[in-house]
Amino acid sequence: MSAPKIGPQPLPKATFEEKLKEFDSIPLFMKSLPEEETDDPTIAALQALVHEGTPDEVAKNFKEQGNDYFKGKRYREALGFYTQGIDAKPTDVVMQEALLCNRAACNLELKNNGSVLRDCSKALTLNPKSSKAFYRSALALVALDRADEALDCCDRCLAFDPANKGVQAARLRAQQLKSDLEKKEKARLEKLQRAKEAKYKLNVAFRERNLIPVPNKAGSQNPYEPHFDPEDPTDTTLIIPVFFLYPQHAISDVIPEFVEDTPFAAHLSNMFPPQVPPPSWDTKGQYVDGQLVIYAMTHRKRLLKVGKKMTLREVCTASKGKEGEPRDGLEVKDGCLTFAVLPKGDVERKWVEEYKSARDT
Repeated sequence: MSAPKIGPQPLPKATFEEKLKEFDSIPLFMKSLPEEETDDPTIAALQALVHEGTPDEVAKNFKEQGNDYFKGKRYREALGFYTQGIDAKPTDVVMQEALLCNRAACNLELKNNGSVLRDCSKALTLNPKSSKAFYRSALALVALDRADEALDCCDRCLAFDPANKGVQAARLRAQQLKSDLEKKEKARLEKLQRAKEAKYKLNVAFRERNLIPVPNKAGSQNPYEPHFDPEDPTDTTLIIPVFFLYPQHAISDVIPEFVEDTPFAAHLSNMFPPQVPPPSWDTKGQYVDGQLVIYAMTHRKRLLKVGKKMTLREVCTASKGKEGEPRDGLEVKDGCLTFAVLPKGDVERKWVEEYKSARDT
């Protein structure tokens, strides 16, 4: 049996929060007083005290309360008091500027950078040499990645307040931000230029190989894309994703990287080797290396029978249209080439007849 705990015990979290809320109903501990009239004589008296006096005196009272909360890092409450001070419409320009700059300081801590800039702009209208307004504007602009404007704020302030260490530090931050942004922009532009050059180079390679790109109107769904072989020192060998379509089964295989100098036989022998159980969809065991034929379909619907020893590059060359006729070649749909693979014999003949019939009609 454990010994009882001695001494004060922490309240449960929910109870602790409830106790804090109870303080809000006690006039002495209220974060802010209600604006509407109340029957509570204590609150009514405090309301009268807060709003008693000239607008400048009322604003000063709210400013001092805001300062106390700001020192305690209770920025939202401090912001509320500074706002009430501004709403009191003081006539003292120095007081107006101080309240605006102080509210901007709260918003800086709360990362409300747009509000910081609005208050600092108003403060600078009242006092064009408000160092605090320039300083806080610069910090907000740095947070918004607006380096040139931040530097301008710092330079304007340092022109009349050259020894201001806070503004000097803000300027260093703005200068570093400017440098970082320039590096990032340079890298972005270089990346765009490389992509543009690579696209142009690929388009030239496509035209040389009689490849006709057909983009997907709905956006690319293909995780693979044609590219140059990184292991080729000449940087001229294409690697293209290829679909092997098995029409009679409405199924396909994808070869993500078909090197154009590779013969089709190399892929078929790996995919359908003899004396190996056939794929589950090949219930008749017809798809076996040595018993298959490959067809390429051109842009103008010509059928090309592909010899197993032919390379992809050779098939591309063979797909070129005849002289004097419209351009022809293999379609690269959504970044992929497609070839039909069929068993020799009746299946092949039937498919060829159906393809030609559909094409001619």
